[in-house]
Amino acid sequence: MPPQRDVHGTPDDMMTVIVSPVGADAALRTALEDLRLGRYAATRDLLGMTGRHWALRTSRSQLLAAGGEPGVFKMWRDEEPESPDAAMMWARVLSRAAVDAFRSGKSEHIVSRATRMAAQACQRASDLVPACPVPWIDRLQLTQLPFRPETFDPHAPARPHPWDMLPAEDVRRHGMYHRGPWPLLHEADIRDPGSREAHHRMRQTLMIHSGLAAAMDFSFWLVSKRLFAPELLMLPLYSIMDKYRREHGHGQVGALHFWQRAQVGHYACEAYDRWFAAIPADEYPWLSMADLSHLAHALVATGENQRAAAVFRAMGPYATAQPWQDINASLGRSRDWRDWFVTTRAATLRRHPAPAA
Repeated sequence: MPPQRDVHGTPDDMMTVIVSPVGADAALRTALEDLRLGRYAATRDLLGMTGRHWALRTSRSQLLAAGGEPGVFKMWRDEEPESPDAAMMWARVLSRAAVDAFRSGKSEHIVSRATRMAAQACQRASDLVPACPVPWIDRLQLTQLPFRPETFDPHAPARPHPWDMLPAEDVRRHGMYHRGPWPLLHEADIRDPGSREAHHRMRQTLMIHSGLAAAMDFSFWLVSKRLFAPELLMLPLYSIMDKYRREHGHGQVGALHFWQRAQVGHYACEAYDRWFAAIPADEYPWLSMADLSHLAHALVATGENQRAAAVFRAMGPYATAQPWQDINASLGRSRDWRDWFVTTRAATLRRHPAPAA
């Protein structure tokens, strides 16, 4: 059974934007609303229907963990201790909580305890469904913390050393010499080849521990390979946005010209032509709304308005705050970013209306 979706046509010129990472996934929205009311039945049903569609299971569980109350997932885990879905979601929630504890400046003791609990939950989830990539993605998320990354790999003692380096042949062939949690990425990748979230987690970890240049190297290296998951062509645009935040996040001179660089246009068109343009329209509702928002912005900013119009139509009335919010703030604009988004979308769609059926 295909995922349930909202039915929205092309957005009207000045339709109010609905800020939501969920987009048109109506079943996911219902589950999130149920979680906020302290109930997990809709989430249990949703994950049951999602089954072993690993990419969809990954994206839905990520949004459920971000939008639901942790206590509801604990209740589900306690009431159904043998449920693989409950165990997976509990690992999701604890991994997120450990990273949040560190970022918010909690004590070393609290962060260490939260991290141990998350790692144990990941192992439990992996034991119940060894084929599921999500616990390995959670382990990748935990490598953002200030602990030795190999401690999150239950197979570390049996792996070649150095643990955090690609095989020497790959280093020579591709020039990817940065150290990182490559074994964890590999484990997620063999379960869900080209896992979107796994590669984003790897990029984030490299940026935290090795710097922006390493994260950008990874993004550009990845898209230079023969990709089996074209949505990974979006990674350079996220790295470029990170570079923008660093260089122009406080309105430094040249912010407007940043997006006119040939590099931005190249990667935006590559993502559009080799990923988005090949996707059937009936699959648009299950694309990452964050990816579509970043792609639409990059295309508009580089003057690729016809391509941008197609992306705006695929988004319907939905959008995510990023990258629009940070760019709007960096330019010192007094109006809300949503006003900028709506007027940009409307102008683009008026110039490039949908082709006649």
